[in-house]
Amino acid sequence: MDRLSNTVRPYAWGSTTAIPALLGIAPTGEPQAEMWMGAHPGAPSRITRTTASGETELALTEAIDADPEGELGAPTIARFGPRLPFLLKLLAAGAPLSVQVHPDLDQAREGYADEEARGVPIDAPHRTYKDANHKPELICALTPFAGLCGFRPPTEAADAMEALGVDSLKPYVDLLRAHPEEAALREVLTAILGANPAEMAETVTEAAAAAERLGGTHAPYARIAHHFPGDPGVLAAMLLNYVQLQPGEALFLGAGVPHAYLDGLGVEIMANSDNVLRCGLTPKHIDVPELLRIVRFEATEPGVLRPEAAPSGEELYETPVDEFALSRYTLASGAAPTDLTAPTPQILLCTAGTVTVGELALAPGESAYVPAGERVEATGRGTLFRATVAA
Repeated sequence: MDRLSNTVRPYAWGSTTAIPALLGIAPTGEPQAEMWMGAHPGAPSRITRTTASGETELALTEAIDADPEGELGAPTIARFGPRLPFLLKLLAAGAPLSVQVHPDLDQAREGYADEEARGVPIDAPHRTYKDANHKPELICALTPFAGLCGFRPPTEAADAMEALGVDSLKPYVDLLRAHPEEAALREVLTAILGANPAEMAETVTEAAAAAERLGGTHAPYARIAHHFPGDPGVLAAMLLNYVQLQPGEALFLGAGVPHAYLDGLGVEIMANSDNVLRCGLTPKHIDVPELLRIVRFEATEPGVLRPEAAPSGEELYETPVDEFALSRYTLASGAAPTDLTAPTPQILLCTAGTVTVGELALAPGESAYVPAGERVEATGRGTLFRATVAA
């Protein structure tokens, strides 16, 4: 078992205070958006191992590469190869993230192979597929957490746009009301992303001012527009469900579902992939034809997840994916040790109180890596999240 030293990513949308508050340290004044826990090559966690020459610090990727079966276990390697198949994060949004979607596994493999065959450099700003994997993800709120998730019914989006009283939105309102669901959503998103940038900026500015005047259910879109003035993604956001999670509630984001996180602190887990297709609220490249190929144009009710309690005290967030499983334990002082031993690799994250796992005492925001099959028990008083591979 190893204590993890993790990298915090300073993306511009990150909160300046949420992660420092959890860690109990002073803010730096800079945004601290994500703390990565795992073996992603972009920012692998670091561990300290005792070797013949003494204590040595190394990346978790190096430890796994040196002994894949010992670290991950044969069943995990058989399913996913010699790599940790998930990435765990603390995510702290102080401003909206881009509206984005992720491909399914077949789409990711096809897209990656196509760009490789065409010789698109992996670090090119217009490169869409960074790898051949899908990226299902789950976000669990630690604080009140706001986001957008999935299309709402076209008539609801039409009502919201019409209420703004902006003449240039009328064609979108008419499309949303005149066509069947899939066609309506596809045509309107295509029109928004393909419109003249100058004209669209003027429409978004008018819509934002009207949303601010109206307040209520329009208020989130006014706040989004404040961060992204003139961005067509503001109108794309109006096609989506607005969701507010309370601490302990979660959202699962599957392939093809447009979404964005707006504000709050959460624990996020995902398949270990960088494949993201954006459709607004970003200065980055938007691959419109590919985006339209993978988006699921159907209205969905955002499924807010609450953990399912087991007799062991584990509270599991059920998802339909194999790469990861996320669960939560609420430990009480003086209770019998909780056995966390598993045949799969694990990352354990404390988010409240003080929890001891093995010989490691974890304070909020601290984490540990447990190789497959290693015996581990948890004691103390606090909240512990467990990330592992789905059974």
